[in-house]
Amino acid sequence: MTPKSAIVLFAHGARDSQWAEPFRKMQSMVRDKRASVPVELAFLELMQPSLDEAIADLAARGIKNISVIPLFMAQGGHLKQDLPLKLAEIRRHHPSISFRISPPIGEAQAILTAIADWICNEHG
Repeated sequence: MTPKSAIVLFAHGARDSQWAEPFRKMQSMVRDKRASVPVELAFLELMQPSLDEAIADLAARGIKNISVIPLFMAQGGHLKQDLPLKLAEIRRHHPSISFRISPPIGEAQAILTAIADWICNEHG
């Protein structure tokens, strides 16, 4: 049975391939917790797959609902301008897919608390 929903973790991208390792670990951890849901990692620039490519792949697999989780600390130009433009283009190519866009992870209280706790434990 093909799943109907998927998660796309959306990160910036960098020239250094090691930069993506924490995001790949996060992808693996989410996959372990949500084994029945495809979890993809996509990048804004400099790395592959792009958001367009990841969503095209999911669409080809019959996915109808995609949650995009921006792995950014805050709403900057990429999330305020670039992401909406990219999603508008993607929606034109995949009109049958429903998208849910989460706030950037840096706006989640649990993430901020975890970072503050880590700082206090490591450097307090």
